[in-house]
Amino acid sequence: MNEYTFFVDSSCDTPVSYLEVWGVKCIDLTFRFVDSQTEYKNSQIDVKEFYQSLRDGRDAKTSAVNVEEFKMAFEPELAAGRDVFYLGFSSGLSTTFNSSRLAARELSEAYPDRKVIVADSLCASTGYGMLTYLTVKKLEEGATLEEAAEYVEQTRPNICHWFTVDDLNFLKRGGRVSAVAAFVGTAIGIKPVLHMNDDGKLISRFNVRGRRKAVKSLCDKMGELALDITSGPVYICHGDCEDDANLLAIMIKESYGLDVEIITYTGPVIGSHSGPGTLALFFIGKER
Repeated sequence: MNEYTFFVDSSCDTPVSYLEVWGVKCIDLTFRFVDSQTEYKNSQIDVKEFYQSLRDGRDAKTSAVNVEEFKMAFEPELAAGRDVFYLGFSSGLSTTFNSSRLAARELSEAYPDRKVIVADSLCASTGYGMLTYLTVKKLEEGATLEEAAEYVEQTRPNICHWFTVDDLNFLKRGGRVSAVAAFVGTAIGIKPVLHMNDDGKLISRFNVRGRRKAVKSLCDKMGELALDITSGPVYICHGDCEDDANLLAIMIKESYGLDVEIITYTGPVIGSHSGPGTLALFFIGKER
């Protein structure tokens, strides 16, 4: 098999240390606060400072990766004789993947002896990171890039994303709940539980009253849907609510005997839409 370079983008919310061990390169989406023209990558701002800014009332806006940025990332690898495999952020949430597809088409014409293969994860945040890890393992077992892309298609319907948010107003801004529902829900302590569907879009599934019940509902969903409740991987990410993330990990350990392998922050690009207090659980399920 020819040498290749595996790319993801920063919406995978996976610590750089893990990506480096997996041999994966990362392309950055960006964000800016609406009261500023300064563009940031996830790595260019302290994540706790970012979430405090949101709590203080600053709004943030994100930007997808465009075609030229993909070409700038991919072309040096192709020119050096390496093929390119890009596993992308869900096309149900961003135009980023479509840009990668256009870049791949152009570069395939310019480098006909090289492979440029892009695959839509239909995942986001650390669920996207989980699919990255599983795909890396498949390639390490000897899969071709074409087989890796096929594996992504087969596996992505089983990457479960279940999450809750602490502030309904962020979902209101993204059109996920109405202004009235956000106002009433916030007033009476309603916490929505959402997931990502097979089309890679965020769907509200049910509501509970109170944060602890919302956290427990994530643990319960894992017990209901997990393909094999005796094995992982299991990942958690959070929007600056580390205590809740640790509580969820304890619940999972006590309920199923499983250790959570990664607990990390929801990065600013995703966090711009989900807000502080977001808590998300990712695991392999019988279905999403």
